[in-house]
Amino acid sequence: MHHRTTRTLLAAALVLGVAAGPAAAASAPAPVAVTAASGTAGLDAALAGLPSADATAALARVGGAEGVWQGAAGVHDLRTNRPADPGARFRAGSVTKVFTAAVVLQLAAEGRIDLDRPARAYLPELIPAAYAEVTVRQLLNHTHGIPAPDFPGTTVEEWYENRFVVHRPQDLVRSATAKKPEFAPGERQHYLNIGYTIAGLLIERVTGGRHEDVLAARVLRPLGLRDTYSPGTSPRIVGPHNHGYQWLKQADGTKALRDASVWGTTDGWAAGDLISTTADLERFTRALFAGRVVRGPLLEEMFTLPQVTDLRTGAPAAYSVGLSMKRLGGREVWGKTGGRWGYNAAIASTRHGERTLVYSVNSTDAKGQDMNPVALKLMLATFGAPSPSAAPAPAPAPAPAPGA
Repeated sequence: MHHRTTRTLLAAALVLGVAAGPAAAASAPAPVAVTAASGTAGLDAALAGLPSADATAALARVGGAEGVWQGAAGVHDLRTNRPADPGARFRAGSVTKVFTAAVVLQLAAEGRIDLDRPARAYLPELIPAAYAEVTVRQLLNHTHGIPAPDFPGTTVEEWYENRFVVHRPQDLVRSATAKKPEFAPGERQHYLNIGYTIAGLLIERVTGGRHEDVLAARVLRPLGLRDTYSPGTSPRIVGPHNHGYQWLKQADGTKALRDASVWGTTDGWAAGDLISTTADLERFTRALFAGRVVRGPLLEEMFTLPQVTDLRTGAPAAYSVGLSMKRLGGREVWGKTGGRWGYNAAIASTRHGERTLVYSVNSTDAKGQDMNPVALKLMLATFGAPSPSAAPAPAPAPAPAPGA
């Protein structure tokens, strides 16, 4: 579901590996295969050689009717080189959007939210007249035209210095909506966090509860996702977790890995703050695709791409309500990737759950332009290469700010 070519990604990985330095040389435990599906050599190979310049650890689960596989490789942290914890919690990043979208769709099924109603009707004091026509559905499928808010700093090094700044969602919305629209609502698609920030506030307005509490009551507790939670303003991951690292430029111009495990996520909130495990995300994915989270016709919103083009690339829209789609191995694969500094995560599945993938990769450049090579190998080993005839989905842009 990321969208540079395999050749470009692997070439970039090789270049980075040459310049990696001591961090890439640490020893790593072998992947752990639990119950192997047929043809798991590619999955095992995807986790070989960790830690590396690209990732310090990786956890993955493949499931579905076609077989199951689990793997863990790399280290818990670079100080001790202790083996990675297979049950560790991690930052799920924009996988959070799938949860937020599911809650909005549940409320729509109950008649408490109308997907075709302007979001301003629910939040009139927050959304200005310039965005009066933006509907709830357009917030969720990234066709709203609202630009990203402003954040302090323009580089990852500056964002690292500001990693403990607490951002209020209302302030993010005001910053974004003070700008001119990027396009008329419904005319193009531009993947950004801001639509889901507004969706989180909409959930709070309709239910009268905190977004975190509503999500827990409607999704986390009913599914028994005991290791998934919203951290709020805390920058820490509670419970066992493998450390995440980020390459940062030093004063002398060289780059070094810095521990990024403690880093606030209030810039993401309802769009990207969840902490979870591979076991929880696999359970959520199975339940979602089986229609046990969003029930009835509204589930099809998550598998319907808007008939517009991407703002930056001109390619056909690749994002639906909550999910995105890529043709891999001759099949439609639906899911969502996420990135927080030190952590890349994803859920992915064929439409009816014949094959699923969940991973957490402790990427050393989790918000870079290109997909992490380990994550790419896991995706291709699970589902196969992109279909030659399939239109490429838009490539992720370099993060213009922490919450983009």
